[in-house]
Amino acid sequence: MTELFVLIEHRKGEIRDISFELLTCAKKIAEKENLNVTALLLGSKTDQIIDKIKNYAHKIYLFDDPVFENFNSEIYQKNLSDIIKKESPLLTLIGHTAFGMDLCPALATELNIPFSTDCLNLTFEDKKLKVTRQMFDGKLNTHEILRENPSYIITIRAGSFPAVEGNFNAEIVKLSPKETTEPEYRKFVEYIEAAIGDVDITKSDVVIGIGRGIREQENLEMIEELAASIGGVVGCSRPIVDADWLPKDRQVGSSGKIVKPKLYIAIGISGAFQHVMGMKNSDTIIAINKDPNAPIFNEADYGIVDDLMKVVPILKEKILEMK
Repeated sequence: MTELFVLIEHRKGEIRDISFELLTCAKKIAEKENLNVTALLLGSKTDQIIDKIKNYAHKIYLFDDPVFENFNSEIYQKNLSDIIKKESPLLTLIGHTAFGMDLCPALATELNIPFSTDCLNLTFEDKKLKVTRQMFDGKLNTHEILRENPSYIITIRAGSFPAVEGNFNAEIVKLSPKETTEPEYRKFVEYIEAAIGDVDITKSDVVIGIGRGIREQENLEMIEELAASIGGVVGCSRPIVDADWLPKDRQVGSSGKIVKPKLYIAIGISGAFQHVMGMKNSDTIIAINKDPNAPIFNEADYGIVDDLMKVVPILKEKILEMK
């Protein structure tokens, strides 16, 4: 049976959430196209990682060597190009992360395989791969068909597929790495963790995200009072950080933090995809924006179309009354 490859992304011994999302996407496609899901794991001391993903794939190709403890796209490319040439999977899925953006274009170019990046969805139609991507800051979805080929490589945007527990029991196939020496010009040195400020927005059950729609820095106090009334914390989109109204560790999005609270309230946020990918997996999303066509409403469970300067004080007042 033809295979569908999924590259497992991990950091410091922990699987990244995007890997489970990719495996869920792979299962969905595999069931429709009669494919086997095969996870590609390049790592070191991988027993714990294997235990966590074995239910998500029919097979795991394992490259186990100390050089794979940390990501190096040069080493990954040499080993992945070899296995893709040998097995010729119909599709190889990689996360659209810093990891994937570094690896995918060079790998696809070396193999001369059609590829597309930052995809939201994908289907096969008449043996051709059709992908969904976004343009103009998420205001427009495009459907693109790749040229027909025996194999493709795709990167998937984080948050496009909610992770669902698998029901497989993967066969582990250990493979000998083709290359295990980091090149002199590109070596892993160390991880430098971003400093955590006085508030960790990733740990809160309630996050209020603010965008440029709040107009002035003085209006932050009103938002913070609302957050305090419901036991939440304040996050933001990139323009708020660029304006130095809030520190970088409060930014939600592709260049900030990924949050998955029980409740996310987006206030004055238009909904650019960079921000949306950081909060779209929240349990419940409420959007407040005076623009009825703002993309954020496409992600919201509930929406309020009105001036936030009118809505927020009333909302805070009603919450305090209920308390």
